[in-house]
Amino acid sequence: MNFHQLHIFHTVAERGSFSSAAQMLHMSQPAVTMQVQALEEYFGTKLLNRSTKKIELSDAGRALLPYAKRSIELVHEADVAMSSFTFMLQGRLQLGASLTIGEYVLPRILGPFGQQFPHINIMMKVMNTTQIIEEITKHQLNFGLIEAPIEHPDMVIDVVMQDELKLIVPALHPLAEYEEVDLDMVLEYPFILRERGSGTRQVMEDQLLSKGYPAGNLHTVMELGSTGAVKSAVEAGLGITMLSPSSVKHETALGLVKIINIRDVEFKRQFYAIHLKSTVLPIPAVTFLTFLQNNTI
Repeated sequence: MNFHQLHIFHTVAERGSFSSAAQMLHMSQPAVTMQVQALEEYFGTKLLNRSTKKIELSDAGRALLPYAKRSIELVHEADVAMSSFTFMLQGRLQLGASLTIGEYVLPRILGPFGQQFPHINIMMKVMNTTQIIEEITKHQLNFGLIEAPIEHPDMVIDVVMQDELKLIVPALHPLAEYEEVDLDMVLEYPFILRERGSGTRQVMEDQLLSKGYPAGNLHTVMELGSTGAVKSAVEAGLGITMLSPSSVKHETALGLVKIINIRDVEFKRQFYAIHLKSTVLPIPAVTFLTFLQNNTI
């Protein structure tokens, strides 16, 4: 018996199918079947009841399943515990990141990470959450970083970073003379927002609704499909918006926009890492996620 066999058995049990498990594990179906049979020979009992229609756990299989799951969790915990000591790690990390994280958050973190772990090569794709999930499912990415929580039967989702949206106004806007304003004052001005469905917009609308201001009451003059486009429109004086301060550091330093606090209102949010339940993250991936959790944005 070894970890590889327990991992395969767990995947077959979770998927309820040898073929589905083989697809998930990027293995051939005969190879998956052979590893489960080897595990059954080791224990001297059937772990799965096979029929032409479906696969079900035997009594022995049901007894083994929690131990298989725990072994996977222990390997993951061991990787996390050891990641801070393995400075000579090597490998290639393939990850997907949603727009705000990929364009404005990770670039500043990748530099320090690269200095600490120079032998880990990172390949990052910036895309929307649906595309990230699709590529993880096809085993084209190790994991993804997204801005809003999801519910997916095959995915593990963990919080890795905290963020907060702030009011962003043009440098010559009437509100730019204040450091902090009331929400009622803010809502008198036209807004430029990300498109419906974006994580940034969802956080803003949820918080406004909790304060008794439905999103439909906002004076929205423009909806744009990228954070860069929203920033450009705000710089041009077309309206105000809510964005992560990390996305406007350059514009703030140049004096093109100003970040303002809204009194007694916080637009906090979390960033999440997702990966397949059936896979054990490689240690470079665990190292990177641990680095993110230990380094604020």
